[in-house]
Amino acid sequence: MSDYIININNASVRFNKASENITGLKEYIIKLVKDELMFQEFFALKDINFKVKRGESWGLIGNNGSGKSTLLKLISGILKPYQGTITISGQISPLIELGAGFDPELTARENIYLNGALLGYSRKFIHSNFNKIVDFAELQDFLDIPIKNFSSGMSARLGFAIATVEKPDILIVDEVLAVGDIGFQQKCKAKMEELLSGGTTLLFVSHSIEQVKELCQYAIWLDKGEIKAMGNISEVSSAYLSSV
Repeated sequence: MSDYIININNASVRFNKASENITGLKEYIIKLVKDELMFQEFFALKDINFKVKRGESWGLIGNNGSGKSTLLKLISGILKPYQGTITISGQISPLIELGAGFDPELTARENIYLNGALLGYSRKFIHSNFNKIVDFAELQDFLDIPIKNFSSGMSARLGFAIATVEKPDILIVDEVLAVGDIGFQQKCKAKMEELLSGGTTLLFVSHSIEQVKELCQYAIWLDKGEIKAMGNISEVSSAYLSSV
């Protein structure tokens, strides 16, 4: 078995960006039918080479729009590379976008089963761990309220509780903890440290460099879709902070 749980080779992600301003669906369809739509290539990630060993913790740092979330979506399988290869060896629990995997019209109780199924948990597993999820999320009084009525912090708490109810091989956390209160952030930090000590691999994005340094051994600095530096967290974060 390879030591590497994540292996990315020469991966690029390309999007097509409209080169003119289209104000409505009708105009878009007319231009599409007439073959008048003009697009400009935009590379969100360019020639990424990145290997992660089992049990390592990596922080992704960089300015907004640098490609951090795109890289996490690539690793999670949400996006496919335009070029290059991605090899993942293990189960992923991604917390990438607030509310992802939740149906806003369903209650918290129903969404626990729905989100759990999307993460690959059986109904029996969710049922046997239901109270554990609810207790961690601290949402005992809100189980039968639709998710659309939840605050962003409540949604983040529920998503984190479901994603970490069982030790994943890879845990991906992208800024979702920033919406929670300080007490819950500390609770999540303690949970991530527990998972790391048990061998889970962590990929973590936060605008708080101090938070990244507390949790991660290593860092990858992205800038305009390219790797600017990667390696020891102290060295990479110092270089990044000096640049900004």
